[in-house]
Amino acid sequence: MDITYPPEADAYRASLRELLESNLPADWKGIGALPEAEQDTFLQSWRKVLSENGLLAVSLPEEYGGGGLSDIEQVVLNEELMRLGVPDGTENDTLGIKLLCNTLIVLGTEEQKAYFIPKTLSGEIVWCQGYSEPEAGSDLAGMRTRAVLDGDEWVVNGQKTWTSAGSNANWIFAICRTDPAAVKHKGLSFLLIPMDQPGVEVRPILNAAGYTAFNEVFFTDARTAKANVLGGVNSGWNTANTLLGFERGVRATTDAIRFEREIDRLIELARERGLAGDPHIRSELAWCWQRVQTMRFRGYRALTTLLQGGRPGVDGSFSKIYWAEFFQRYTEIGLEILGVEALAPEGQGNNGILVTPQPGTENSTRCWDDIALYARAATIYGGSSQIQRNIIGEQLLGLPKEPRLDGGPFQEIGRRKSA
Repeated sequence: MDITYPPEADAYRASLRELLESNLPADWKGIGALPEAEQDTFLQSWRKVLSENGLLAVSLPEEYGGGGLSDIEQVVLNEELMRLGVPDGTENDTLGIKLLCNTLIVLGTEEQKAYFIPKTLSGEIVWCQGYSEPEAGSDLAGMRTRAVLDGDEWVVNGQKTWTSAGSNANWIFAICRTDPAAVKHKGLSFLLIPMDQPGVEVRPILNAAGYTAFNEVFFTDARTAKANVLGGVNSGWNTANTLLGFERGVRATTDAIRFEREIDRLIELARERGLAGDPHIRSELAWCWQRVQTMRFRGYRALTTLLQGGRPGVDGSFSKIYWAEFFQRYTEIGLEILGVEALAPEGQGNNGILVTPQPGTENSTRCWDDIALYARAATIYGGSSQIQRNIIGEQLLGLPKEPRLDGGPFQEIGRRKSA
C-alpha cells in the first residue's frame, strides 16, 4: 500500500509547521498544559491566528472567503494541528465551518452560500447543531420539532437536546418536521434558525464530570425566513446525512494521531504506577496499539476515497463503531491502572472542552476520570453503535430491515389485533 503524500502536500506541511510554530510560545507543550481558566481565552486567540493566516477553511472556495485549496491540504493542516496540540478552531467552528459550510457548498443556493459562509468564517455567525430530541436520539426520523410556513417565515415549535456548545451560538441548524402527514424521514426539512430571538431558550445540561458542554434548546413560535431551508423542503433527511458524511470525513487521519498519543499516556501511567511489566496490562496496551494502527490505515483508505471524489457511505458507520468502542476501552484500562486512586480524583481535569486530552495534559486522576465519564457517551452520540450496526447489516450485508412502526410488520400485527 502506498501511503506517501504527494510532493506538494509535503511542501505545504513544511510551510505550515514553520507558520504554526512561529505563533506558539517556544516552550509550548499543548493546550492541555494551560490552566483550565486560561484554555477558553487561548481558544479564542488561536482562532484569530488561524483566521488571519487563512487556515480556518483552507479547502472552501476563495469566492466565499476560503483558501481555495484541495482536501489534501485540509487533511495535512488537521494533522499538523493535532500533532502540535492546538485546536483547529472552536467547537462551534467544527460545526459551522467543517460541517455546515461544506454542506452549503454541496446543497446550498448561491444566496445561502454568499450570505452564510463569509459570516461564519468571520465569526459573526456562530453555529450549533439541532438534531437529537428527548424521544428521537439515534432514531432521528422520529423527531417531533415542527416548522409551519406562515407567509415568508417558518414558525418553529419543539425541543432539541444534547446541543454541543449551544450556549455559545447565535444560529442553529436544525432538522424539523414540515410535513406531519409524510412517513417519518420523508417529511423533514433542514432549517437555519437565528437563536437571538424571544422564541429560543437555551438551558445548560450538567454532565457526569461536572461540566456543561451540552444544552437543551426550546423553540416557542421561533421564526426563520422561508429561504432558510438547506437542500429543499421535505428533503432534510438527505441534507442531514450529507452533513454527517462530512462529520466522519474530517477526522479520517487525525483519529489515529490523537489516540496514539493516548496510548503513550497510558504507557506512562502504567510506568508511574509500577505496572508496565504486568502481563495483563501489557496485553491490554498491545491491544490498544493494534487497534490504533488499524484505525490509521482505515483513515488512509477513507482519505483516498475522499480525494477520489467519493463519500464515506456505510464505511462511516464502521469507523464510528471502531473509534467509539476503542475510546471507552482505553479509558477503562486507564481507570484499571489507577485502581482505587480513581475514586478520589486530583489534579487538572479536561475542562469539558476537548474530546480527548491534548498534549501537555497531566496524567492526573481527575483527567482520567473526566475522560472516562465522557467516553461512556461515545457509543451514543453521533449515532449509537446499535443504529450503526443496523446500517451496516441492512445497507452493506443485505440483511432484512428491522421491523418498523411506519408501515412495517409491527403495524400489520397491530391491525390484526385491533380487528
